[in-house]
Amino acid sequence: MVFVKGGAFIFGRNDGYPEEAYESTVTLPDFWIDKYEVTNRQYEAFVEATGYVTVAERAPNPEDYPGIDPSLLMPGSAVFRAPDAVNGDQFLQWWSFVPGADWRHPAGPESSIHGKEDYPVVHIAYEDAKAYADWMGRDLPTEAQWEYAARNQQRNEAEQPVDEAGRYQANFWQGVFPVMNNADDGFEGLAPVGCYAPNPQGAYDMVGNVWEWTGDWYRPGHDNIDRTAPAGPLKSDSYDPNNPDTISRVIKGGSYLCARNYCQRYRPEARHAQDTGLGTSHIGFRTVVNE
Repeated sequence: MVFVKGGAFIFGRNDGYPEEAYESTVTLPDFWIDKYEVTNRQYEAFVEATGYVTVAERAPNPEDYPGIDPSLLMPGSAVFRAPDAVNGDQFLQWWSFVPGADWRHPAGPESSIHGKEDYPVVHIAYEDAKAYADWMGRDLPTEAQWEYAARNQQRNEAEQPVDEAGRYQANFWQGVFPVMNNADDGFEGLAPVGCYAPNPQGAYDMVGNVWEWTGDWYRPGHDNIDRTAPAGPLKSDSYDPNNPDTISRVIKGGSYLCARNYCQRYRPEARHAQDTGLGTSHIGFRTVVNE
């Protein structure tokens, strides 16, 4: 882990996507945050020690889906698959529910994490991330903690993707999403943790590679109020206008699927709503220790 010295910072962004506004001054105490995204190796140690079974590995409860054909209720997760062509911007063109996809089998039941022990673990639902954090005696970061730790990097990958020497600063999509990825940054998909330069705080991959869970419930935008150590809205106030029937939490940082032409959310201030019961092939997490 790396130590993050507490202080005040401008939380949110007024000139980004609408859900990033409004800016306010937030003050945080000291905390520690994982240097890297939690890896397959680390998550495997947790599973071996506890016998934990992730959401993607469990068959859905038929009571939650009244009237559905029981044969359709099988373990699995959402996997990105590049289409040959696209019609509009409907994301279901490039996302598929794949039976048998989970953290051990990230592309489907025939795939494996063998040789990818130091890649970020994916297909992790919120409760899967929380279970690991609890086992470690840690927490998931609040949105404010995550953004503060990321903003210390003093750069904006979406606006300045390469450094002065021409080296990419994060793992994101180069080319035309979702049909052509030039992989100029060296990786067409996920990258092992720590492949790019750390921020001044010493943390790696705070943007790009995988989205990361926070502990905050999601609602669009921020209160325009200066606060100390905010913990986000109440569960009863959580609301995602794009998925109004599902209670969501905030994910941060963007992923390898963020591109200049689509979803420019590989920035510290960017945020997204995520169904707490769904992991995908581009969502992981890291943990914090509060002083």
